[in-house]
Amino acid sequence: MHAVIALSALPLFLGALLSDWAYSSSFQVQWINFSSWLIAGALVLAGFALLFALVDVLRRRGNVVYLLLLLATFVLGFINALVHARDAFATMPAGLALSAVVAVLAAAAGGVGLSLLRRRLA
Repeated sequence: MHAVIALSALPLFLGALLSDWAYSSSFQVQWINFSSWLIAGALVLAGFALLFALVDVLRRRGNVVYLLLLLATFVLGFINALVHARDAFATMPAGLALSAVVAVLAAAAGGVGLSLLRRRLA
């Protein structure tokens, strides 16, 4: 179940990346607001996935690599949320770079989670 939750955070992180890109090309402040809300929603989903993955690892059924990818996604996503909490002009270029890194980490975590899910079902 947590692999699906982890993969559900990916579109939100990608939306934040696209919002940051739109802000960097137009400088309309509303794009940063969109990005902040998308990151907050993605962190909620990533937090639940992280919690469930931690429980699986503690029960000796989970994968540590998957847990570490989720942890890195959550920590860098939280730092990204703090960067986006600053003034809109001060957010760039660090916000755009962090959004790209977090989106890649979320995609990697989702991919690993789905491959683990396929192995369990097979």
